[in-house]
Amino acid sequence: MSYKVVVRGLGEIEAEQGQKLVLALECNGIDVSHRCGGNARCTTCRVKFHSPEPPMGDAERQSLEEDGVLGEFRLSCQIRVDQPMDIEVLMRASEKGWDPGVEVEP
Repeated sequence: MSYKVVVRGLGEIEAEQGQKLVLALECNGIDVSHRCGGNARCTTCRVKFHSPEPPMGDAERQSLEEDGVLGEFRLSCQIRVDQPMDIEVLMRASEKGWDPGVEVEP
């Protein structure tokens, strides 16, 4: 099963159920940053939801709380696609002038 993900300003993509959002974006040509490789440490894979958000896991919550940014954005490396989504990518590697980051494990 797949879900439609609207990526504001960049179009629509299809993402497989259970796929990490960061990988769904990257597989569809959207250069979202993920400097730490999907380990919820660097907070560069930022997305903003314009639809209901999926539940937040402990690793994501802890990382965002430590950085004092809980509630400002979500981490696409910690989100599994389980519903249609409407998001905005807040940190694209091409806009920062760096490569996206190390490979993210599925």
